[in-house]
Parts: sequence; structure tokens; C-alpha cells
Amino acid sequence: MPVTMSKERFEELVGEALDEVPPELLDLMDNVVILVVDDPPSDDPDLLGLYEGYALTERGWDYGGVLPDRISIYRNPILAICDDEDDVVDEVAITVVHEIAHHFGIDDARLHALGWG
Repeated sequence: MPVTMSKERFEELVGEALDEVPPELLDLMDNVVILVVDDPPSDDPDLLGLYEGYALTERGWDYGGVLPDRISIYRNPILAICDDEDDVVDEVAITVVHEIAHHFGIDDARLHALGWG
């Protein structure tokens, strides 16, 4: 049975996950916003998070004047796969780290190899 949790509590957990990211990495993040969204796009309903933008490794001399990259953390799919709040805490942390890693240019294959898949 999926976990029931308010959007506010879920947002707190995302904030707590961000607090666990080393400050040196957060300082390197550039032009990116992190959002909590209830549901992913309808064509991928099981998606837990999504990075949309230009990874730091892909930005060249011509990068500028663009909207911020977006990291979306999808609340309902995460709650649906968790058994209790502790599971939600763990899954949110994994998802936040996974999507931040994409901002740094780390692909899914490497993340899976590192245990952050």
C-alpha cells in the first residue's frame, strides 16, 4: 500500500536530502532549480525524477541566456513504491542525488554502477 504524505512533508524530505549533499557540490551547481511535482509525464508514469537541461559537461562558450535547468522530483510515484516514511526518506535521497548527478554529466549507466540507479 502506498505511503500517504502531505506535499509539505515530502518537500521537507527533499530539502533534507539536499542538506546531505556536500556543500562543495551544491556550490558548483549552476542555473538549476529543483522542484517537487506530483506526477511525471503521462508517457512515463513510473518516473521518480527527471533532469532537464544542459549538463555542466555539455556547456560551452555559447551557453548563456537560457532558462534554468530543472530537476523534478515526482512525489506520487515515490510514495507508491514505498512501504513507510523511512523508505520515502531513502528513495527521495537516492532520487535527488541521481538527478543532481545528471547535472554534473553522469549518465544512468555510471549511476547504476555506483549504486545510485
